[in-house]
Amino acid sequence: MRKKYNPSKDLQESTANSYNYRIVMPLHIPNFEGYFKDAFTIFKMSLQSLYKTIHQKTAITIVNNGSCDAVVDFLNDEFKKGTIHEVIHTEPIGKLNSLLKVLRNIEEEYVTVSDADVLFLNGWQDSTTQVFNVFPKAGVVGIIPQFKLYTTFSYNLLFDNFFSKKLQFTKVINPEALIKFYKSIGWDDTYNKDYLKTNLTLESDTKVKAIVGSGHVVATYKNEVFEQLPIENSTYQLGGNSERLYLDEPVLKTGGWRLTTNNNYAYHLGNVFEGWMLEELNAINDESDREIIKSSTVLLKSSKWKYNLKNHLFRKLLSRKSIFKRMLIRKGLDKTIAEKY
Repeated sequence: MRKKYNPSKDLQESTANSYNYRIVMPLHIPNFEGYFKDAFTIFKMSLQSLYKTIHQKTAITIVNNGSCDAVVDFLNDEFKKGTIHEVIHTEPIGKLNSLLKVLRNIEEEYVTVSDADVLFLNGWQDSTTQVFNVFPKAGVVGIIPQFKLYTTFSYNLLFDNFFSKKLQFTKVINPEALIKFYKSIGWDDTYNKDYLKTNLTLESDTKVKAIVGSGHVVATYKNEVFEQLPIENSTYQLGGNSERLYLDEPVLKTGGWRLTTNNNYAYHLGNVFEGWMLEELNAINDESDREIIKSSTVLLKSSKWKYNLKNHLFRKLLSRKSIFKRMLIRKGLDKTIAEKY
């Protein structure tokens, strides 16, 4: 039996607090032992850096992928305080399947997909928006520069700008940040040191440079990219072909470019706490009340034949070492460096 009138019926949703950015962060901390010993501390640092650096039109969604009770209680408390806008609790279903619970229903213009061990730095969001604004074909923008990002899922961008002088190797702005990133993922220092000197960048008409390519640790996507998601969920808890299918190919299918900010705007912390991390967190200024940069409304368009031309046929052409090396030299890389690049 029903009595009276439901006060929510026919009530229109208020748009006064609508968002144009959404941060989505999958979280899996099943315990505080071994690999996960410092994970909770690092996750809370990541959240604190977000609180300081996002603008007021940004929502935070945490997808709890089978974490322990202490983490669940913390997330629920943050939600009650309003610092986290949405918490989704699931069984351990894997990183990508956790993300899919949100990505299939995104309403915001931009969605930032981030690991739970990222320290966001001042300026990351404005710099990301700027790249989207000056490069209308950008489908995803990362904020952590890495080595040779142009070699992965960026053949459409290379095709579109192959003869452009605005696509050139330029000096790395922050080599120290590059060194920190590769240390954070467990690399030793035996890699080619030439990678610390130059990056392949694309320059806009307004002289803004962005690095070609983007990684997966943290990156922001245009909403329409996720209209290309596969119907099926991932069969992997982590890794496998999951990132390619759900984060890389959807960008390419909309004709979008993969780019990264030319400067470093975040640190990947890994699973072991170090003192410098707290110093970096304390150095972050609270800029949550700043003026919001107006974002571009240019939408990406999908085209099956262009997708095949740029990401299959052109990729096969560049897979020939001689042609690829000539491209590197044409784009400003020294011949001696190109031989071993």
